[in-house]
Amino acid sequence: MQIEAVGGRPKGSSVKWISIVGARPQFVKLAPIARAIATHNALNRYPRIDHCIVHTGQHYDREMSKLLFHQMQIPEPDYNLSVGSGSHGQQLARMIGRLEPILLSRPPDWVVVYGDTNSTLAGALLGARLGLPIAHVEAGCRSENFNMPEEQNRILADQLSRLLLAPSRMAMENLLREGIGTPDDPRQRVVSIVGDVMFDALLHDLPVTETGSEETLRDFGLAKQGYYLLTVHRAENTDRLENLRVILETASNLELPVLFPVHPRTQHIIETAGITLNGNLRAISPLGYFEMLAFERHARKILTDSGGVQKEAFYLKVPCVTLRNQTEWPETVELGTNLVAGVNRESILAAVAAQPPDPWPSAHPYGDGNSADRILTELLSATGHRAFAAP
Repeated sequence: MQIEAVGGRPKGSSVKWISIVGARPQFVKLAPIARAIATHNALNRYPRIDHCIVHTGQHYDREMSKLLFHQMQIPEPDYNLSVGSGSHGQQLARMIGRLEPILLSRPPDWVVVYGDTNSTLAGALLGARLGLPIAHVEAGCRSENFNMPEEQNRILADQLSRLLLAPSRMAMENLLREGIGTPDDPRQRVVSIVGDVMFDALLHDLPVTETGSEETLRDFGLAKQGYYLLTVHRAENTDRLENLRVILETASNLELPVLFPVHPRTQHIIETAGITLNGNLRAISPLGYFEMLAFERHARKILTDSGGVQKEAFYLKVPCVTLRNQTEWPETVELGTNLVAGVNRESILAAVAAQPPDPWPSAHPYGDGNSADRILTELLSATGHRAFAAP
């Protein structure tokens, strides 16, 4: 298998970072950091940052992946590993095998991994095995459900990382409770609260969604606050047909139209199982980031099993119903904006019918939208650098 090299970066930089991404939420997290790096370099600040982007290809809808990079103005990846879909073992094996020659040929000062996907685990595992320092963006999140692949990935990534960039105080406390970053930590790992880069991304891109959003809604026969938005992609719901059926049947009987952008894996399972989508469900193809934000911000409520969508709902002040038994974003539950309904018809209906908090909470548990700048500062500081202006 020949790895596809699709871009280039300037050589001879003072510091070298490699970002490893592979799925939609990671592209969103990467965008503000790539933008902050570009600004740092454009202002001739030192040390200059040579930023290599490796796209594992875990997000196997290639055209959707390209659309997200284009919309969010992320630099073209230096490498695309094209691992595609497959079992967890197959994906991880392909990622590690194709990533290794890249890390060996251009060993970085930091391997930066994001979130909780198989790409996160592969990058952290291989980087640590090669003796490279790992930085984990979105460290410390816990759902307390170790059976979730995402929970396993984030815990292992945290254990392998040297710099742990937590999105909230609660995430930091999770790490300290596990002995990471404490005075007794034998590895002297560094934990820092930097906030949520997805909030950075939303604040930057939300104005774009204002143009034409009402026209887009009309194209789908929808009106502001006149529909629900549904997303389902987690393995605990898609691999268990009974869970998927309960979610879809319950949603189809809600009193408003339910817009349902169908994840490619979910679509495959629906077709294979012969599940019919009827009632008020309106299945559509996956949406670009801008389109998704537009539909999120104007929904009556959002029903989802996605961690990222839970946060976006909170930022957009749209009530959320989480279709799982736990969440890695407990701050949203404590503030009353997110109801964890599990996968039960009665509890889902009750959560949909519940009144949202009024007024909406003013708390900002995930920072102020400047997380990317803090991450750059932490990465530079942890290797003994300090950004300064060119003479």
